[in-house]
Amino acid sequence: MGSRLQVEGDESVLLRVTHSNLKSFSADVRFSLQMTVESVKEKLWKKCGTSVNSMCLELYDDADAKISDLSDNLRPLGFYSPQDGYRLHVIDLDPSSVTSGGWLEDTSLVEKYSISDEVYDKLDGTFRKFKERLVSQNPSALQTKIPENYMEELCTNIKVGDRCEVEPGEKRGVIKFVGRAESIAPGFWVGVQYDEPLGKHDGMVKGTRLFDCPPLHGALVRPDKVKVCLQSCFGCHLILKLLQDDGSHFSCICGESYRLMPSIETRDPLQYPNLSVSFSGPGRVG
Repeated sequence: MGSRLQVEGDESVLLRVTHSNLKSFSADVRFSLQMTVESVKEKLWKKCGTSVNSMCLELYDDADAKISDLSDNLRPLGFYSPQDGYRLHVIDLDPSSVTSGGWLEDTSLVEKYSISDEVYDKLDGTFRKFKERLVSQNPSALQTKIPENYMEELCTNIKVGDRCEVEPGEKRGVIKFVGRAESIAPGFWVGVQYDEPLGKHDGMVKGTRLFDCPPLHGALVRPDKVKVCLQSCFGCHLILKLLQDDGSHFSCICGESYRLMPSIETRDPLQYPNLSVSFSGPGRVG
């Protein structure tokens, strides 16, 4: 529902403007109630491109029910009793209007300037010429600064099929790929299938299929952003985690959940006899 809040003495109205040809166009525009319909059209012409003589206006309430046609150019806008939140719909009656054909919204319909490599090579002051000059002066200037084995050591304990957690955001999922991705950048990468659609792709990255997963579930990240479930969830890592948490519940990356049976009598992680842990199984705390 549109807001009915009006400042005392305010003789204007805030309307949402839409357009018959521009499907993605929507703007909130404030109009004076004393403006004539013709003045309203002149203001809208500057915003949407439809000429005043080719413009027809329709007024809809905040429930999207049509109120009236603004057919009299000499009447003030206030005559039609618009309120904040109402919609003013512009209809372009000109078949040759700049708004028709969709090219204002779909850039693929706009002819692009193109130039052949042969002609481009003959031009001076281009980036290509600058890069060639830079390399001739310093051959190592454009060499990669990232070694081929970048972060390889961090992949030692990361295996395909492991449950994992990715930072930032503590997003959980399954390891689907570990290795180099030459099409992205040098070094080692980890492909993850998230449990939820928090990714950017389906395992296809820049035209290269690295792994398979549902759309928007895939991500390719550096190994330092990935934490994997330990081989034994009852190891020191889990106990330390339990001791550090204020709460009594712990949910491992792998989906298995635990809780402390009595209260912890000590905060010393080396005194394991004072700690009792109950295993509840994946996804459950019992």
